[in-house]
Amino acid sequence: MDKSILNIENQEFINSNINADISSLLLKGIPLKAVDPKLIIEQIEAKKRCKKKLPTWFNSKDIIYPNKLNIEQTSSEATAEYKAGLVSGNSLIDLTGGFGVDAYYFSKQIKDVTHCEINPKLSEIVKHNYSKLKAHNINCTNENGIEALKQANQSFDWIYIDPSRRDDSKNKVFLLSDCAPDIKLFQNLFLKYAKNVMIKTSPLLDIKATLADLEFVKEIHVVAVNNEVKELLWLLERGYEKDIVVKTVNLRTKENQIFDFKLDDEHNISPNYSKPLTYIYEPNVAILKSGAFNSIAHQLDVSKLHKHSHLYTSETLIDFPGRCFKIEKKLPFNKKALAKQGVKKANITTRNFPLSVVEIRKKLKIKDGGNIYLFFTTNLDDEKIILVCSKVN
Repeated sequence: MDKSILNIENQEFINSNINADISSLLLKGIPLKAVDPKLIIEQIEAKKRCKKKLPTWFNSKDIIYPNKLNIEQTSSEATAEYKAGLVSGNSLIDLTGGFGVDAYYFSKQIKDVTHCEINPKLSEIVKHNYSKLKAHNINCTNENGIEALKQANQSFDWIYIDPSRRDDSKNKVFLLSDCAPDIKLFQNLFLKYAKNVMIKTSPLLDIKATLADLEFVKEIHVVAVNNEVKELLWLLERGYEKDIVVKTVNLRTKENQIFDFKLDDEHNISPNYSKPLTYIYEPNVAILKSGAFNSIAHQLDVSKLHKHSHLYTSETLIDFPGRCFKIEKKLPFNKKALAKQGVKKANITTRNFPLSVVEIRKKLKIKDGGNIYLFFTTNLDDEKIILVCSKVN
C-alpha cells in the first residue's frame, strides 16, 4: 500500500478530477512526480464508483481505494446495512472480507468482528480505512478465511461468507459449486464454529435448486434496491428443521417494500382468479424472484389474471409492494382496437404474452414514454388482451 497517495497534492488532484475523462487525463499526463500515475488513475476510477454506492467512504478523508473491480464486487451500503440488521451477538467472522463494507456495518451490531482477506494489499487498505472510519472493533487478518476459521480457538455467533463469483480466468460464475470457497463442501465446518451462518449469493441463482445444496436453511432474503435484485441471502441455523421463511425487500429512498411468506405455503395455496377489475398490480422484482405468486394473492386478497401472468387485480385500491395502476380500458389484442384509442406513445409491459415489447412497438407503431401504460397479457380464459392504464402514485 502506497501511502504517498494521501499527500495533500495527490488528494486534491484526485478530487478535482473525479469526473474527468480518464483517456483525456492519460493523454495530458499526470503532473505529479511523487507517485505512480497508474495509482492516481486507479484511485480516481475506484473513488468515482463509490459516490453513490459507498457515500461513507467517498465523503471520508484519507480513504485509500483498491482497483475498480474490488469496488464493483463489494456490497453497497444499502444492502450492507440491511444485512447488519439481521445479526446480533458478540462475535462474527467475515471469511471473504473484500473491501470490508459488510464487516463495517456488522461492527455496528456485533461487539467483535473479524475481517479475513487473503490479498495482502487489500487487507492492508481495509485496515487503514477502518482506522479512518473509527471502526475500532474490527480485527483485520491477512489469511484465507477457511484456514483462519480452522485455526480460531473460539466459536462465533455468526459466520458471514460471500464466495467469489470469478473463476481462475476472471470470468463471472454464479453456481455455488463454481464459486470459491465451495459452500456445499464447507457448510458443515461453518456450522461447527457458529450456530448461525449467512451466505450471500448471486441473484441469478435458482432458489429451489440451491436449497438442494444447503442444509438447515432458516431464512432466504431476496434483496432488491430500487427494483433491481442485488443479492440472495441464505441464513442457516445449526439443527434447524422448521419452515423456511422467504423475506423479500425492495430498498427504496422513501419507503422499503417488504413481503414475507413461508416457502411450503406457496405450494399449498390456490389463489383466486378474475378478469381485470378496476386496479391492476405488478409485483416488485424481489417478489417475482422469490416465486411468491400464490402467497401474495392470498395474503393481500387480490386475484390473479392467469396462472402464468403474475399480474393481480382488485376492485378497490390496496397498498401493494410493486407498481399500481388504474385500468382505463380493456381491449382485445388486435391492431384495430388499439388504433381506435389513438395511442401513439406509451410505456409497454408484457406478461405471459407471445410477443416482446420490441415486437409490439414495431407491429403497432407505438413510441416509448408518456403517461399511458399498456399491459399486454393473457386473461383467465386464455385470451390475449391489452389493458390501457394510468399509474397510481
